Amino acid sequence: MTELALVVAIALSGQFDAADAGIGGRVGWHPGRFVGLEAELGVYPRDFPRRQPFSGARVEGLFGMTVGVRSGRLRPFARLRPGFVRVGESPRPFACIRIFPPPLACELASGRTLLALDAGAGVEIGLTPGTFLRFDVGDRAVRYPGPVFDGERVIRQHPFFSHELRLAGSGGVRF
Repeated sequence: MTELALVVAIALSGQFDAADAGIGGRVGWHPGRFVGLEAELGVYPRDFPRRQPFSGARVEGLFGMTVGVRSGRLRPFARLRPGFVRVGESPRPFACIRIFPPPLACELASGRTLLALDAGAGVEIGLTPGTFLRFDVGDRAVRYPGPVFDGERVIRQHPFFSHELRLAGSGGVRF
């Protein structure tokens, strides 16, 4: 069974104490009863963060699997999806102090692609045999570069992972 869905996502960044909303699409394939394979691509179009933005639009790509058992119209599942977050270049000049290591926002202001790992769970609700709604909650771990001053003003000598709460809702079709 193959599915296509429209996705709306919200990511809450602890590193920058800010929320970000995005929209995208997901294609999935269920080769068996318990396992689903999927690819999701989304864009977060607004400058980030709202006050003193260091990034224009961001693009997120997540590719992985879900595991769950369908019971009637419901399919609770767990998921694991590696991928990336592409941080766009700053929308306007971004002032940075010349220190070493630089603040994380300054390191990202020129644009960068970051490794991401999304682990979470959700529920899929079948509306009709060909349509569904899906709700997800997860931890999107993003690997930031080092050495930098992170969002909590801690010096990170090496690349590090920071965790972001990611909530998503989607609706789609199956065929």
